[in-house]
Amino acid sequence: MSAAAAMPRRAPRRADPERRCILSGRVLPREALIRFVVAPGGEVVADLAGKLGGRGLWVAADHEVLARADARAFARAARTPVTLAPGLVARLEAALVRRLSDYLGMARRSGALVVGFEKCRSALKSGTAALLIAARDGAADGRAKLRALAPDGPEMAVLDAAEIGAAVGRDAAVHGVVTDARMAAVILREAARLGGIRGSAPQVRDEQLLDNMDPS
Repeated sequence: MSAAAAMPRRAPRRADPERRCILSGRVLPREALIRFVVAPGGEVVADLAGKLGGRGLWVAADHEVLARADARAFARAARTPVTLAPGLVARLEAALVRRLSDYLGMARRSGALVVGFEKCRSALKSGTAALLIAARDGAADGRAKLRALAPDGPEMAVLDAAEIGAAVGRDAAVHGVVTDARMAAVILREAARLGGIRGSAPQVRDEQLLDNMDPS
């Protein structure tokens, strides 16, 4: 089963309409898709922020789906000739890692993100944690110990320790906790798309947290 297929379905919110994937035909919540537009020169470009003008061409944030994307599929949906640069999945993955890293850095600078096992444990025990972050290449035992302190809370595990570290100004970071609910929701939105592309959609256990997502 693909990562996008494994994602839980939710009733759409007014600020979060569903869209149909032009490749798979599936109707999914907007945060489970990547929006593309056709640039004036005819090139298909990803609109990860959802702010570019033009008709949106929506594709599931799913490695298997995106791997079979080609210019012909986009041209059929756009009803105009288009060009598509090679390496679509790799380029999207890199761009989403940058976006997620930017949000983590923003959370860190604002004081809404703590890193390190002991600081994360304190935040979880105090009830101030809105999101647990775990490096996907981190040791399972440390992750399990933190997970046990908030077994029903949301968790993100789509970045490597080096990627988390780079986002927060360290060589590596294995554990993190976001303490601001709205920032946590935005981070989860980006993590869901990156997880789909990497084939490991993050587990989300808190629907109310998702309702705080920035609809932009």
